[in-house]
Amino acid sequence: MLIRGFVVRGLPEVRRFARRLWGRRFEPKTWRQGLALLLRRALLGLLLLIALLWLADRIWPLPLPKDDLARVVLAEDGTPLWRFADANGVWRYPVSRDQVSPYYLEALLTYEDRWFYSHPGVNPLALLRATWQNMHGARVVSGGSTLSMQVARLLDPHARTLPGKLRQLWRTMQLEWHLSKDEILGIYLDRAPFGGTLQGVAAASWAYLGKSPAQMTRAEAALLAVLPQAPSRLRPDRHPKLAQAARDKVLKRLAEFNVWPQQAVDDALEEPLLLAPRQEPSLAPLLARRLNRPRSPTLIRTTLDAVLQRRMEDLILGWRARLPERTSAAILVVEAENMAVRAYVGSVDINDVKRFGHVDMVSALRSPGSTLKPFLYGKAMDAGLIHSESLLQDVPRRFGDYRPGNFSAGFSGPVAASAALSQSLNLPAVQLLEAYGPKRFAGEMRNGGVPLTLPPLAQPSLALILGGGGSRLEDLVGGYSAFARGGRSADIRLQPDDPLRDRPMMSPGAAWIIRRILSGQSRPDLDTHADLVQRPQLAWKTGTSYGFRDAWAIGVGPRFIVGVWIGRPDGTPVPGQFGLASAAPLMMQVHDVLVNRDSQRNILAPIQPMPMNVGVAAICWPLGQTMSKTDPNCRRQRFAWTLDGTTPPTLMPPEQPLGLGLEEKVWINEKGLRVASDCPGAQLRDVALWPSALEPWLPRSERRDARLPANDPDCPPQALGLAAPLVIVGVRDGDNLRLPVGSRQALRLKLSALGGSGRRWWFIDGSPMADTANQDFFSPTLNRLGRYQLSVLDESGQTAWVEFNVID
Repeated sequence: MLIRGFVVRGLPEVRRFARRLWGRRFEPKTWRQGLALLLRRALLGLLLLIALLWLADRIWPLPLPKDDLARVVLAEDGTPLWRFADANGVWRYPVSRDQVSPYYLEALLTYEDRWFYSHPGVNPLALLRATWQNMHGARVVSGGSTLSMQVARLLDPHARTLPGKLRQLWRTMQLEWHLSKDEILGIYLDRAPFGGTLQGVAAASWAYLGKSPAQMTRAEAALLAVLPQAPSRLRPDRHPKLAQAARDKVLKRLAEFNVWPQQAVDDALEEPLLLAPRQEPSLAPLLARRLNRPRSPTLIRTTLDAVLQRRMEDLILGWRARLPERTSAAILVVEAENMAVRAYVGSVDINDVKRFGHVDMVSALRSPGSTLKPFLYGKAMDAGLIHSESLLQDVPRRFGDYRPGNFSAGFSGPVAASAALSQSLNLPAVQLLEAYGPKRFAGEMRNGGVPLTLPPLAQPSLALILGGGGSRLEDLVGGYSAFARGGRSADIRLQPDDPLRDRPMMSPGAAWIIRRILSGQSRPDLDTHADLVQRPQLAWKTGTSYGFRDAWAIGVGPRFIVGVWIGRPDGTPVPGQFGLASAAPLMMQVHDVLVNRDSQRNILAPIQPMPMNVGVAAICWPLGQTMSKTDPNCRRQRFAWTLDGTTPPTLMPPEQPLGLGLEEKVWINEKGLRVASDCPGAQLRDVALWPSALEPWLPRSERRDARLPANDPDCPPQALGLAAPLVIVGVRDGDNLRLPVGSRQALRLKLSALGGSGRRWWFIDGSPMADTANQDFFSPTLNRLGRYQLSVLDESGQTAWVEFNVID
């Protein structure tokens, strides 16, 4: 009745208002029609207002945060390693509310906006209260802004004027329209200012407290909750007293509203303001640069161990004074089980311009030196070419224009495969690659995850095994994982989401044997089951590229694979810098750090049992076959690791003289003299002979002349005149020999001759020099520079000659 009376009595006023509103006559027949029409038009006005707001939202869209290229590179546990700031130099660490301590959220919402989850973005009561307090105090006492309004101002900064406030209210309405409360809170957690170039609670927590925001105490949470109100004035590292006073104010309010127990607040009030040393993330810069791509997420997660990374960077900085000028170094530590990279140091110091610190030597292409040899020996075992004690030849050889030599410039003669690998002898490795095939080796290395880069149009050659191709530290470490992963190599994993990609490199048995050789356990005991199920020791290999440009050391430890490179990034030589002296000590030091860490954490190394197809065999040199120790052809007995029970025979280089093989059939009479096959009492015997190229390194009793029985003059062998070809050993045709350092007077050579028969006469430039009927070697002294011709004549009339130069 009251409404009806109001409408009837007020009908003229309503009619006049409607005329002004709609511009036409408004004459309802009844008051009900008038009210309905008014409501319809009010609804139409509301819809028009909503449409205008929608249009305004499209014309002036909410400036939500865009990708400003600010990035944070994280360790596996979330510790910031490196940061890439935005265009304004600001760095932030995005987090969700679940990754922040509940204490911080309670302190923030209680102090800043208790009704955050209830109001529509603006709290009228808070605004009225702030207005009254400011007017009563004649100054700004309270702002009355909600968290939503603060986020609106962060997204669209404005002046503190009435138009600016209206603009802030408009942006707040847009925020509440488009985003949920948790999304609005998330923007605040990421964008709130905390002083200097810090934005977001996570960045502030790591910078000021040195810890994750999830680990904040109550006192620390209260401090960071109040800091955005005056980030410059309350910076705790510059104004600790002001910051502590503001923190205590927050704590008292939390107690006042019974959010935290009084006792907990009292304890927090007693807590001093302790700050970690202010540090911006500065670890693994080269890895961070490598992973920071245009479409990378704001949080770039890695597999690195932050503590170990810092330890490795400090370690390599300590080595800087020991390195020659312009020399850098790199360290890569990989956990063998999952191939996760735990430490990545690409240079000594990224800020060291003289050492080219900006160049990442973990991924740089360099000559691998001798680091490829373990792969060749393992593959040769799988191919049935050798066992661990196969007889190889460390003697001078020439392959066309290629004349390899050993690092020590000397030669060992007869050497076991295990010793040749552990001592990193070059000539045996070249002999093995010649038998295996360079192209085959290069192809299988690529399939195994270690591609070898060659110059354009070049084909794999014998120089490949001595560093004649390019490789990367990360690829070599991935390849060496085969010795810890049962013969399967794998790519390194830099990020947690990287898949584990492995592939066969060699058989598990070959990988197990090579690992034992590299760890100094190359010869098995007589008891085939003794000490075979022990925990693995450090297996390691060094390498030096041509011209001392690259020094390498790669170690396979109980749980980790360590790769070290030292050299000059610009590729210039470093005289005297080689793997054993330069890179190996650093690799050993890194290994010791890893072993000590595992020991302190009570982490046991995994057990690596002997594969089923690995066995032990007693073999004899020179044939390399199993035979009784009492057999006359067993000249030296050795115990070898074998695969599948096979004992391959001794390899013979293809260019060695015909007729000088490892075994010769002879007819012997009852006197033990060599006779023709049709002589009375002749018996056929097999005599094992050493490879002819090894004669200068053999005792006289093991040489061919001593091993073959003397001829019976009464019934000599029919092939007496067919002596083996005569060959000069000690100097090669076309050699350029240099006078010894510090001597300009004479050069003394040590020469011998293989093959032939009987007495030998030596000539230099046609002049007779010596008769070696009763001695093993001819040692001429050359006292002039120039070209020489050396020749030798044996008793059967064979001759051999070489020409060489003596230079200053």
